[in-house]
Amino acid sequence: MTTTEQSLINTLRICPEAGFRMLMDQYQEPIYWHIRRLVVSHDDAQDATQETFVRIFRSMGTYQGNGSFRSWIYRIATNEALRCLSKRQEETVSLESETTGVTLIADNSLEEADKLAAKLQRAILTLSPKQQLAFNLRYYDELCFSEIARVADSTPTSIRQSYHVAKEKIIKYMNQND
Repeated sequence: MTTTEQSLINTLRICPEAGFRMLMDQYQEPIYWHIRRLVVSHDDAQDATQETFVRIFRSMGTYQGNGSFRSWIYRIATNEALRCLSKRQEETVSLESETTGVTLIADNSLEEADKLAAKLQRAILTLSPKQQLAFNLRYYDELCFSEIARVADSTPTSIRQSYHVAKEKIIKYMNQND
C-alpha cells in the first residue's frame, strides 16, 4: 500500500467528510472513465460512479488492507458497472459471457480522430467482458496484472492471457477496412 493510499484511508476513518473529498478528488475521474468504458452510456456511467462512491464510503469499515486500496476501489466500480449492465439487459452479465450487448452511436457525423476512437470502442465491445475488463484496466488505467486479477477475482496469469488475446483481437479489428 502506498503512503498516499494509507493517508487517504486514515483520513477517511478519522474525518470521513474530509476523507471523502480526498477520495473524490483522487478517484472520481478515473473511476468514471473506467465505468464509462464498460457501460458506454454517460448517464449509466454517472449513476454507477455515484453508487460506487456511496458503496466505498459505506464499506470502509470492511476494508482489510489486503492488496492495494486502488484495486479494492476498482473492484467495487467494476461490480457497479456490471450491475448497471445487468439491469439494462434483463439477463445477468458475467465476466465469462461473450458480449455486453451495448452499441455505439453511428459515427458518420464524427471527425476523423473521433472515428478512430469510435472504431477502437467498437473493437473493445467485440471482446468478452473479462477481456474488456483486462484490456481497459491495463491500457487506460495502467493497472498491473496482479491488481487487475484482484479486481476481476482471477489470477494474474489468466488476466495476462485475457489482455493479450484482447489486444490481438483489437489489432485485427482495427486493421479491417470499414
